[in-house]
Amino acid sequence: EEDLLTDVCREVVERWSDSQVVDAKEEKEDEVQAITSMMEKQARIVVKPREVSQEEKQRKAALLAQYANVTDEEEYPFVCTAWGSVNIGSEKSLFRNTNVEDVLNARKLERELLRDEFQKKKEQDKLQREKDKLAKQERKEKEKKRTQKGERKR
Repeated sequence: EEDLLTDVCREVVERWSDSQVVDAKEEKEDEVQAITSMMEKQARIVVKPREVSQEEKQRKAALLAQYANVTDEEEYPFVCTAWGSVNIGSEKSLFRNTNVEDVLNARKLERELLRDEFQKKKEQDKLQREKDKLAKQERKEKEKKRTQKGERKR
């Protein structure tokens, strides 16, 4: 019986190993098939060239011409001031740069807000000083009355 058992075990192992080899071959064939199908799909995809209108071509040419023709005066078109940089040659450009204006307006608005806040705080401090002064005066009057009562009792 032991010989029969070992024969059966050997046969099971052989069949199992044969099936594993067949599965591995099928997996490789599936991978190869998947790769070839992907490559075929990619080959079928055709990229259409972008159609550029005449207007876009002219705009691009004008921009390139603008940047190609830089003179000594235009080389540094920004002037630095205490408030920031200001563009001098803006009438020559095709597009208007509003970044500087936006920054200057934001700073101006911030200064105004800070000024308003300072003014409010100043007024609040003034009112608080007046309240403190009145409270101090009332304390003095109470102390004065208390001392007068004490002197009367003597």
